[in-house]
Amino acid sequence: MQLAPTIRSHIENHIKVKGYKLQQFSSICGVNVGTMSAILKGSRPIAMNQLDQITAGMGLEKGYFYEMYCVECFVETAPHWRRLEPFLYRCAELNKLDCIKKVVVQVTDDRSYTSELFEMAEKIYNEEMNEAALILYECVADSEKYQHSERLALCQYRIFSINKTMSKFDNLSAAVHMEPYVEKLDEEIQLDAIKDLANIYLTIHLWDKVYYLADELERKVDFQLSLQSRRRKSRQRIAFYPLFTYKAYANLLKAGVCEARQEYEKALEYTDIYERVIEIPNPTEEEQELIERFQSWAKGNRYLYQMLLGNHKVLESYLDYLNDHPQEILTAFVTIVQAANQHALDIDFALERFDPYIKQFNTEEYVKGTYTDQVINHRYIRFYYELAKYRLSQQKYKQGMENLLISLKLSSASDDDLMSIRSIDLYGKFRNHASDSQEKQYSLLMDSLSTQHFGV
Repeated sequence: MQLAPTIRSHIENHIKVKGYKLQQFSSICGVNVGTMSAILKGSRPIAMNQLDQITAGMGLEKGYFYEMYCVECFVETAPHWRRLEPFLYRCAELNKLDCIKKVVVQVTDDRSYTSELFEMAEKIYNEEMNEAALILYECVADSEKYQHSERLALCQYRIFSINKTMSKFDNLSAAVHMEPYVEKLDEEIQLDAIKDLANIYLTIHLWDKVYYLADELERKVDFQLSLQSRRRKSRQRIAFYPLFTYKAYANLLKAGVCEARQEYEKALEYTDIYERVIEIPNPTEEEQELIERFQSWAKGNRYLYQMLLGNHKVLESYLDYLNDHPQEILTAFVTIVQAANQHALDIDFALERFDPYIKQFNTEEYVKGTYTDQVINHRYIRFYYELAKYRLSQQKYKQGMENLLISLKLSSASDDDLMSIRSIDLYGKFRNHASDSQEKQYSLLMDSLSTQHFGV
């Protein structure tokens, strides 16, 4: 039976093929000749930095021997953390996820490594090596699934945070799974977790849930703010943002819920609240940046709610605001066109003024993506749906149907069933005004929808 080649046999063969003396090869690699001799004799294990030096000396790509190293050092023999830690870190750096999984399987049953694996996961998560961190967090969570510990809760929160790139249905499942662990988290980290959960429910328009979480966020931050006044100033902040930010954001969320419920006067009241919340003395540079962000949102949202209340006199001021805040144009024009449809306003001059921006809307990039991208994609769908209604009411049928088909295409691609139904319903009302090419495009979209939902 032929033995599988080892790292040492590869090194020996390389030295033989190249005709190197041991001293010569050691010099090329930058490894002490005595150390190299001991490694080749098998009397000394290969350290990670030595493995990388030897790999480079042989002219091979980084991590070339990691699969073999994984088997030789951690599968066939009992792993030692002093050697395992640098190996996991280098695998994370090189995205050698299969190696990490293979090693983690070996140590899962050994509870003595749980703390070290968690600390390693936190380290590489903070360095944004998320895929590698996810493997370690899942390992630790599985080891501690019956412990109900703060560490388990933090693992679940990290897993939730890393996985927020899924479809809205998977996001809902992830949120429901995460929610029971919130109370086990550090009280400041709870603020970030509740904020993130609220954002997930926001993307799928579960407004009652968003309002409940906003209320919970405000209650918890009020408690933290009361503690803050009694704590030493030098205490390090654990939450991602300054505490007052979460109270302001809770009221911003409530205003958003009121907008969705068409309670625009109440939305204005919550806007007043979060603008008062950010009035803090002697703000730091970070705090001042956040204050200005909320002030900008408040100004834009007041125009938005006034428009929805039918106060079209603010439109010129709103458009001037958008000149200075082009990142708000998509959100603003969803509302502007919606208000025009609700209150029979003529907004052609506004559409013409911002036509260059509207033409730059990228409706392909956001069909799939993170939960933030899903919010943007929904705004595209709403904009083109409202614009279709506006143009069709003007009897500009060609433009209206083109916009409606864009809305249907986007809602179909992003599995937004409600907007798909609304677009189909509106198309049916004006179908006799569709051109032959528009009717053909509509039929293709309907075939695609049938395949998605029924597999036929």
